[in-house]
Amino acid sequence: MRVFTDTNILISSALWPNSVPARAFDKATLPPNRGVICEQNLDELIRTYYNKFQNRHSAISRFLFKIFFSMEFIPLPEDSIGSEKLVRDVKDRPLLRAAINAGVDILLTGDKDFLESGITNPRIMSASEFLKLEQ
Repeated sequence: MRVFTDTNILISSALWPNSVPARAFDKATLPPNRGVICEQNLDELIRTYYNKFQNRHSAISRFLFKIFFSMEFIPLPEDSIGSEKLVRDVKDRPLLRAAINAGVDILLTGDKDFLESGITNPRIMSASEFLKLEQ
């Protein structure tokens, strides 16, 4: 399965490598799965990390190395799509657009704006739901 990983999962994974989000990230990036990310995710991860967790630079450096070697980078489409209006936070809509455009199976997130959107394609799952998913 192709699994698009939202920024909040990435941040949690970098900060707490033994957490549920970190285990979900690992599952998403190991075969038979394929982890997927877009430039907006990466920018948001780096910006948030350096603004809020300045004392954890070595952790983000190690995690970025892991991302670069374990995830597929996809483009961020400019044209909006109808289903993105179901996501309350307009800043999250481009992420959904990228995930749909790339044909991912799952959008892995802890963001209620995604989780409560009612979108079914791709499947939107929390880290704990994804870990329970049998393959």
